[in-house]
Amino acid sequence: MRGRLILENGQVFDGVSFGSDTARAGEVVFTTGMAGYPESLTDPSYNGQILVCTYPLIGNYGVPGKSRVHGLLEHFESERIHVQGLIVSDYSHHHSHWNAVQSLSDWLKYENVPALSGIDTRQLTKALREKGTMLGKIVFGNDIDFHDPNTDNPVKKVTLEKPILYNETGTKKIVLIDCGAKNNIIRNLVARNCAVLRVPYNYDFLHETFDGVVISNGPGDPKMCTITIANIRRVMEKGIPTFGICLGNQLLALAAGGNTYKLPYGHRSQNQPCIMKGTKRCFITSQNHGFAVDVASLSSEWEEWFVNANDGTNEGIRHKTKPFFSVQFHPESFPGPNDTNFLFDEFLKVIE
Repeated sequence: MRGRLILENGQVFDGVSFGSDTARAGEVVFTTGMAGYPESLTDPSYNGQILVCTYPLIGNYGVPGKSRVHGLLEHFESERIHVQGLIVSDYSHHHSHWNAVQSLSDWLKYENVPALSGIDTRQLTKALREKGTMLGKIVFGNDIDFHDPNTDNPVKKVTLEKPILYNETGTKKIVLIDCGAKNNIIRNLVARNCAVLRVPYNYDFLHETFDGVVISNGPGDPKMCTITIANIRRVMEKGIPTFGICLGNQLLALAAGGNTYKLPYGHRSQNQPCIMKGTKRCFITSQNHGFAVDVASLSSEWEEWFVNANDGTNEGIRHKTKPFFSVQFHPESFPGPNDTNFLFDEFLKVIE
């Protein structure tokens, strides 16, 4: 079946369906990653978005099986696909990988997610870069309305319902504020023998006993998470070590009295270069975000930690004297690279 991607500016891209033939609307964004589509599609930060892959060949290594470790799906970042739809240039109808159990097409159909191939993704990406992120819809015959996922707080759709404890015998207990947490954040903390109490984004966890706090990644505008911001502020008032990741970077900045703003088209891929301020060290990072921190809005107690080498936007902040810091990229890095995985060790050092 043929389908169409229609942008809010009126541009239309015709393609061939290889997913579900279900019409969906969302925010059209692009990723420049060459691999890692099982991890990207299950990343809760993509909730409400139609994902465009700039790398032309997608689907050639299929989809892995659903084995579990510590109760978490081993090769996925959550329990389900979160994108509203997938757009690619060339879909590989034949896959080959030792760990594959099904094709990408079969997985998308099972999860009821539409996907189109045969799209000029170069032209589409250029349109998004020139005009910025736009609303779009994938349709098959009957039309549907555009939908902006940021009109409501998408974090409410991806957070867990009630607290879950992982590795309860761990030597340090970490509260993970789940704003749409990727599984690999939990894996990294458990691998370092931490007990992880994963809590909903609006959960009052201050009555719990714990050693540190990690603020997870997630979708949407951080300013909608008012309860989360208030809880983080209370954590900082107590001087508890706090580490923010992606959306967590923005939430920490807001809790500290700073400001955030929406980027024209965001950063999404596994190849974003970030420079540690005050050094010449450049790290290649995994990213998925549409908002950024305005460093100038922070008080003199804070300093910029990392900066994006491409556009100079903020990629991390830290308090000059207290154990509070965050990064805009993903140190858990699933599917990679692993350049900044050491930041989990840096966080645990300030707890000891």
